[in-house]
Amino acid sequence: MRRKIMAAISFDPRINRQTSKNSHGVITEEIEGLIRVYKDGHIERPPIIPNVPCNVATVNDVTAKDVVIDKFTNLWARIYVSNRSGTLPLLVYFHGGGFCVGSAAWSGYHEFLANLASKASCIILSINYRLAPENRLPTAYDDGIDAFTWVKQQALNGSPEHKWWLSRCNFSSMFLAGDSAGANIAYNVATRLESRYNPESMTKPLCFKGIILIQPFFGGEARTLSEKNMTQPANSALTLSASDTYWRLSLPLGSNRDHPYCNPLANGASKLRDLRLPTIMVGISELDILKDRNSEFCSALTRAGKRVETVTYKGVGHAFQILHNSHLSHTRVQEMASHIKTFINQ
Repeated sequence: MRRKIMAAISFDPRINRQTSKNSHGVITEEIEGLIRVYKDGHIERPPIIPNVPCNVATVNDVTAKDVVIDKFTNLWARIYVSNRSGTLPLLVYFHGGGFCVGSAAWSGYHEFLANLASKASCIILSINYRLAPENRLPTAYDDGIDAFTWVKQQALNGSPEHKWWLSRCNFSSMFLAGDSAGANIAYNVATRLESRYNPESMTKPLCFKGIILIQPFFGGEARTLSEKNMTQPANSALTLSASDTYWRLSLPLGSNRDHPYCNPLANGASKLRDLRLPTIMVGISELDILKDRNSEFCSALTRAGKRVETVTYKGVGHAFQILHNSHLSHTRVQEMASHIKTFINQ
């Protein structure tokens, strides 16, 4: 059965017309304008958002370059370095896109992260991880661990080619961050690091100071009130039907939305209580269908004894910081940058 979901991102449908005639047969899953999956396994991702090279300048006081982390898996990162003096905190950042679309080279992420590096005076490694459904979860988490391990190796044995950012990096102030599916990745990488590394090894030379989760993409079989009742505008970045499609394409085959990758609360609070996590900042958008689920997640973390700082961005929806689809979103992006700056410098 073909499932066709209208994209929640505004786009010109004319860019798709050349793909309507193909030899791949039946379409089994589709989020229009973003991804099309055929029964024969062929996958198309129309260029709804352009990729831009790292040298496209969006702010004057930030240098950006692309680096290869693992040539065998094609894992790479775009590094943003603020030109402010002194050593700077490090954010390892994961982009959104339902695990199925998106890129560290997307123009929206390039603009947002260059601006964030400037406003928050930090270094950002934006990780380009492998996508589902070709690479279902936990592949993105594995890539996150590999990225962290690479950063650790660079901090210990940095090569001259990376001196341009290593010399500016305060490795005693490292954060995992991301938005939407990227926030899910940041959280799951953090919980894996907690179980894989003991605290002593974490501090040699890295010190994991915090987690920044922007509109974290979680789900569950039971719907929340905001998922059931919140009507999304035409230019929203996430609808409930699109969310369901992303989970069908990214979770391990045979899983439902109460899989722990999707629903971190499925196993109850006991598991959360056992985790050793640093302070967590969670950014929630008022008009996001994930609003209630994000709030429930924060409450569960707090009950489990974790330190959680919650910020709600009024009048904006999911991924507003990437889409810039309203005048208000520009104001909220600057507020977000200010909140992140305060969080990483406290």
